[in-house]
Amino acid sequence: MFPVFQMCEWLYNSAVGTSIRESPLLFPLIETAHVLGITLLVGTVAIIDLRLLGIVLTTEKVSEVIVEIEPLALWGFVLMFVSGFFLFWSEAEKSYGNQAFRIKLVLLLLAGLNPLIFHSTIYRSIDKWDETRVTPPQARFTAVVSLLLWAAIIVSGRAIAYFR
Repeated sequence: MFPVFQMCEWLYNSAVGTSIRESPLLFPLIETAHVLGITLLVGTVAIIDLRLLGIVLTTEKVSEVIVEIEPLALWGFVLMFVSGFFLFWSEAEKSYGNQAFRIKLVLLLLAGLNPLIFHSTIYRSIDKWDETRVTPPQARFTAVVSLLLWAAIIVSGRAIAYFR
């Protein structure tokens, strides 16, 4: 057996994993928090992406939209991550071999790299294009990639239930 599988097995069989899984209220509450976290994260990220694409808030500076909305996205990420970890904890052994779960993890990694690349590249020259309706191609590309990744994450997350 692989050490990762052993860890998943331990999480699944732990008191916490069993309690979450067998509770008539705990699992649904955590799942609800997870969906709300995803909604907050993806909703706020979508606003930023749509501004980068020149579709919404075109009279607002890109930097102001980002400064105002990123804290909400961070809270959504924290809620999504923490609740997702507890959901995983309760289903770790089952999730280990689930292809949809593995795809979701890879997509989450890519979705996390996307803003890091954006902030370390094109965002550094934002003073040159901050007030323009049409942002540079690199910024628009980042926005399209972000929207596609988050849509794929939602689809793969939902598919986890069907790939047991």
